[in-house]
Amino acid sequence: MIKIYNTLTRRKEDFTPLEAGKVRMYVCGPTVYNYIHIGNARSIVAFDVIRRYLEYRGFEVDYVMNFTDVDDKIIRASHKLKISAKEVANRFIAAFNEDVKALNVKKPDFTPRVSQNISEIIVFIEDLIIKDWAYQAGGDVYFRARKFPHYGALANKTIDDLETGASKRVGAEKDLKEDATDFALWKGSKEGEPFWESPWGYGRPGWHIECSVMATKILGETIDIHGGGQDLEFPHHTNEIAQSEAKTGKHFANYWMHNGFVTVGEEDAKMSKSLGNFVTVHELLQEVDPKVLRFLMSVTHYRKPIRFSAVSLKEAEVNLAKLKNAYDNFTFCKRKMQDSLTEDQQKLIELKSLEKNFVSVMDDDFNNANGVTVLYDFVKWMNTYAEESVLSKVVYERAINIFTTWLLILGIEFQAQDPLAEEVEGLIVERNQARKAQNFQRADEIRELLTKRGILLEDTSAGTRWKKVES
Repeated sequence: MIKIYNTLTRRKEDFTPLEAGKVRMYVCGPTVYNYIHIGNARSIVAFDVIRRYLEYRGFEVDYVMNFTDVDDKIIRASHKLKISAKEVANRFIAAFNEDVKALNVKKPDFTPRVSQNISEIIVFIEDLIIKDWAYQAGGDVYFRARKFPHYGALANKTIDDLETGASKRVGAEKDLKEDATDFALWKGSKEGEPFWESPWGYGRPGWHIECSVMATKILGETIDIHGGGQDLEFPHHTNEIAQSEAKTGKHFANYWMHNGFVTVGEEDAKMSKSLGNFVTVHELLQEVDPKVLRFLMSVTHYRKPIRFSAVSLKEAEVNLAKLKNAYDNFTFCKRKMQDSLTEDQQKLIELKSLEKNFVSVMDDDFNNANGVTVLYDFVKWMNTYAEESVLSKVVYERAINIFTTWLLILGIEFQAQDPLAEEVEGLIVERNQARKAQNFQRADEIRELLTKRGILLEDTSAGTRWKKVES
């Protein structure tokens, strides 16, 4: 039985989906006004691992991740870049897709955009007004937060706590509200901003209403899992709960999941664009192997912070290399394969034990940190039997399947070593030795031999490189 830590109840709960064998899952996606930074990518990778594990355990997952393409930050970026807000959104959605593809993130089943759901948002708000949960003030529409029972429970705050912070705000919006804690569902248009026609005049939706509409439209009025970063607990997810449940009269999400931050520096400050201490994935991928970055973000439990540094990246690189080395040694070892071996029954028992351990720790709130520990135990097993001269096909195929499947949950894929590679590397060593001994005839013979086999050599200051050339 999978257990999930529910932010709303502050405890682990048995996971029981609304529909047996199926999971309805919504994760808040990026506001597309810039390249995503490592902190943004952490949430995307964390929930990708969770999704992959649910599928590994046999669930069919309907996975939704939205794009917020209507927002103050996008408007400011459009003014700065001197292009339309739509062009800003399109540019950074394309960049986002490129970055997450490099990180081997599975495509969501649905990626709705706010701008494509304006009519549904207007209908949603109209219903809240009819039910007296919301009111028009000028060209704006606000939600009556104080009227909603248990408002702020997700963030573990009372309405009075929230009123203290809200009352410090100043500006025209404060004068329009009935109560300081009320939040905007619709904002009247201002000069230089994108707008849509509505019953309350030209304007655009508020941030929080967008996710409520897209989640319920695609997944239904109640969903299984709603996820996002810890910083979304309040106000975003708190307001989603209030407006969604006020409209439907039903529980909005049964399990609320929030990932930890990425921290930087000696003080472990949260990485964010507002603090200016961020590194974009786009920039980092020019310098770092995407697999290394993916591995770094996949081996820490999703609720724990990740400390990002050159040291942590190097550690991820070293550990990933150990996994690849074990995989190559086990798959490339010259051995006899037999259909079955009596003595291999013990190996099968060992494999079953490792699988049981992996599922046990991962079922406990997707504890991939402990799952990786079992993965390293599996590497020890592979290294123990890597040099076996005879192995049964059942054990070999079972071991490879387990290893590659577990790695894939973490978003890591290795290509099996090409048998040609060892031969080519051997010939390159022989050629280098021949050149060192000034036996240039033999060196040329080796180059010619490899060229005929479609292997192109390139002598560089860092050594001889080779690549296969398509004929």
